[in-house]
Amino acid sequence: MTPQRVTLITLGVDDLDRARAFYEALGWRPAEAEAGIVVFQLHGMALGLFGRAALAADQGRPEAELGTGAMTLAQNFPNRAGVDLAWEAALSAGAQPLKSPREVFWGGYSGYFTDPDGHVWELAHNPFWPLDAEGRLTVPPSPPAS
Repeated sequence: MTPQRVTLITLGVDDLDRARAFYEALGWRPAEAEAGIVVFQLHGMALGLFGRAALAADQGRPEAELGTGAMTLAQNFPNRAGVDLAWEAALSAGAQPLKSPREVFWGGYSGYFTDPDGHVWELAHNPFWPLDAEGRLTVPPSPPAS
């Protein structure tokens, strides 16, 4: 089994019902929803929503104030139109815009928003990273150094 993998990302949220409603408004459907946690099945991994205080306690640091914004979750799309559609869906679901989709210095097209708990998402089209029919990304290898 490769060590270079992620199987679950858990986001600490202030209001589990509000967070669940946001992701469902994006078209996501929970695979599991129990008292205190909602899990969405993704391609080969899962995204969990867990109360922020409960997540700190589960980590063994109940006094910690868990923050947001120091990392970005991203969804890549096969074209700019896909980015724009996802952007409009996110705003309609209650996302807060950070940077509207636009051309970026590396040759792609992307924008950023936050979910209701401040978790940052990027929506991007990277013409150098093609997606398969299911939306899976394979980063092409770098050319050999000469």
